[in-house]
Amino acid sequence: MMLERVGPTSYLNFHPSVVCVGSPPGDCYNPSPFITGHASLGDALSSLIDHRYLISPGGSLRGRLRVPGDKSISHRSIMLSAIAEGRTQVSGFLEGADALATLAAFRAMGVSIEGPSDGELVIEGVGMRGLRAPDTTLDMGNSGTAMRLLVGLLAGQGFTATLVGDDSLTRRPMRRVTEPLALMGAQIRTSPTGTAPLTIEPVDHLNGLEYRLPMASAQVKSCLMLAGLYAEGETCIVEPEPTRDHTERMLTAFGYSVRRQGLRVCLTGGGRLTACRLRIPADISSAAFFLVGASIAPGSDLLLEAVGINPTRVGVINIMRAMGADIELLDKRTAGGEPVADIRVKSARLRGIRIPVDQVPLAIDEFPALFIAAACAEGETVLTGAEELRVKESDRIQVMADGLTKLGIQAEPTPDGIRIQGGTLGSATGENAIEAHGDHRIAMSFAIAGLRASGPIEVRDCANVETSFPGFPQLASNAGLTIEEQRP
Repeated sequence: MMLERVGPTSYLNFHPSVVCVGSPPGDCYNPSPFITGHASLGDALSSLIDHRYLISPGGSLRGRLRVPGDKSISHRSIMLSAIAEGRTQVSGFLEGADALATLAAFRAMGVSIEGPSDGELVIEGVGMRGLRAPDTTLDMGNSGTAMRLLVGLLAGQGFTATLVGDDSLTRRPMRRVTEPLALMGAQIRTSPTGTAPLTIEPVDHLNGLEYRLPMASAQVKSCLMLAGLYAEGETCIVEPEPTRDHTERMLTAFGYSVRRQGLRVCLTGGGRLTACRLRIPADISSAAFFLVGASIAPGSDLLLEAVGINPTRVGVINIMRAMGADIELLDKRTAGGEPVADIRVKSARLRGIRIPVDQVPLAIDEFPALFIAAACAEGETVLTGAEELRVKESDRIQVMADGLTKLGIQAEPTPDGIRIQGGTLGSATGENAIEAHGDHRIAMSFAIAGLRASGPIEVRDCANVETSFPGFPQLASNAGLTIEEQRP
């Protein structure tokens, strides 16, 4: 095994065709020999179960940094640019494995895409009916967003396509999208348990529908909206609570009419999308680790640049502020139809709270990091109404509870949430190491926990951090976290 310290003298760069690890830029290797023999890129990443983080205790986060581009918006930028008319230029694209899987899928369907290079893309749209049947299955890797959105878009195409994913994605529920799509007339085959692989067959036409979501899910909403682009008549989705609205905003940016009234969003099929220029903000889900880290680490004063602050995504800020965090939004502005701000966060004394249920869908991806904040707070933090966390890349309620328990924190999982009693984070190494279970957000959350731990923390199975945050150890090290990587 090779142990490397990630710091100013080493490098971790990610590119769709070239990977540079632990060496200066230019001394790179082609990853194709690594990927050969695996069913998918996601499986190749998941095979690196010995990829670990070793975090030394203490430190503070200071300075300024920019986290990678928003993953949710990056997926959508590829999908909508591909079916638009004309050339779309994208900046700030996340060059992580999840978004690159979406990019590869559209290349396989005949879309010309230049890049990515430093987050820049040029996509030659083929129009609503210009996609071609792929010659092979479309591998979504670890990305539930990519699979659930793409099945909606493909439901209206005139060809057969099959979507596959890695072991984690293949276990995630897909009936939540395939069943309403069937009501629109789509023909989709799943596994006997309703999971991937998903095979979408061509149909004569789709019908618009009115659908009341049984759960708050931006993925299901967006899937049905993309299918609605190809449906006859109007498609309306009614949400139980507001969820992220990136699809609505981006469709509007491409000139497509979307109507919203309260929790009801509607569009009419048969329109067209016109190419535009997209600027993708930094991902608030990635910024969340640093928001929590700077809040819990004494002496921290950190500025996060150009972070997306979409109102449907700021639950993490709202919850942290309710816990007493010192968070300030600076230079608020708009970029690519999305609200953006620089975020300054300083260390603060946090207190436990009962998390408002209406904030759950606004922070659904940030709860692993928030659980670390709760562990460092005074008193008890209680979360309810978050059963969706059990069907993410891992069962995030149980996995986080297990990890916190190893660190000496009282964490009681419940069917739809967790109770966490703040305390002193201990050490977890060797046989007692934290298991991330291939979940990128679990791995990064426990890495940040090292800032307040009384001893070293070892986190295992961290390879899938590349799906959403390439370069995380480097950036965290630059900000002040003492982190080492151990690779096979």
